[in-house]
Amino acid sequence: MSEHYLQVNTITKQFSGLVAVDAVSFHVDKGEIVSIIGPNGAGKTTVFNMLTGVYQVDTGEIIFEGKPIHNLQPQDIVEAGLSRTFQNIRLFGDMRVIENVLVGTHIKTKYGFFDSLFRTPRFRREEAELTLKAVEILRSIGLDSYIHNYAESMPYGAQRKLEIARAIATDAKILLLDEPAAGMNPQETEELMDFIRSLRDKGYTILLIEHDMRLVMNISDRIYVIDHGKRIAHGLPSEIQGDQRVIEAYLGGAKTNAED
Repeated sequence: MSEHYLQVNTITKQFSGLVAVDAVSFHVDKGEIVSIIGPNGAGKTTVFNMLTGVYQVDTGEIIFEGKPIHNLQPQDIVEAGLSRTFQNIRLFGDMRVIENVLVGTHIKTKYGFFDSLFRTPRFRREEAELTLKAVEILRSIGLDSYIHNYAESMPYGAQRKLEIARAIATDAKILLLDEPAAGMNPQETEELMDFIRSLRDKGYTILLIEHDMRLVMNISDRIYVIDHGKRIAHGLPSEIQGDQRVIEAYLGGAKTNAED
C-alpha cells in the first residue's frame, strides 16, 4: 500500500512513437498544495489527462488512497475522489450558476431513469438534497450572490471559482487545477491565491499546473518540474527558484499562458 495520498510511479505516455511523458514519478500528501511546472510542451497536461483517465497509462501506475486508479474510466476516477478543472473554462454559459454546480453533484445520484422520467418522490427528495448541497458549496466559497445568474454573465475570476465549485460538487478529495490563473489580471490572481489557500484550509488537497510563477512560489508546499516529458527537479519553492536546471529549462525563459 502506498504511504502517500496520491502516488504516481514512473508513468509513461507515447503518441505515434513520440514520448510525451517519460517515466515521471511524484506524490501528493493529504492537505498539500503541490504544483507541476515546466515549459510549453513539457507534458504537464498529458500527466493530468492520465491522472483523470482521459489518456491511458502506457506503463507505470497511479495509486490513490492505496488503490490503483490508472486506466480506469474518467467517471470512476471522479467517483474515487479526483476532479479537475481546465485551462480553458468549460462552464455551461447559458445555464445558471447553481445549475452548473448541480452538474457536478449528479455523478453521485442514486435515482434511476424511471425516477427521473416520472419525477418520483425519491427523485424529488434527492434533487432537493443536491440543491441544498450546491447552495452550501457556493456560499462556502463566496459565490452565493451569483446563484441565479447565468454563468456567462459572471466576472472572469468568478467563472474560474465556479469551475472549481463544480469540481468540489463531485465530492472531490483532490482538486486538479489546470492553469487556474490563465487570463487573470494581477488583482484576480491575488484573489485566486487566497482562494486556493482557503480550499486547503477547508481540507482539500490540491495539485495544480500553472505558468504564473508568482502564484506557484507563493502557495505551493512543493513543486515538481517537467521538461521534455521528464521530471528534472523537485523541492520547496525556495529550492526550485535556485535550481540551475529549472532556470535553464523554464524560469529563465519567457512566461506564457499557452496550453501544453
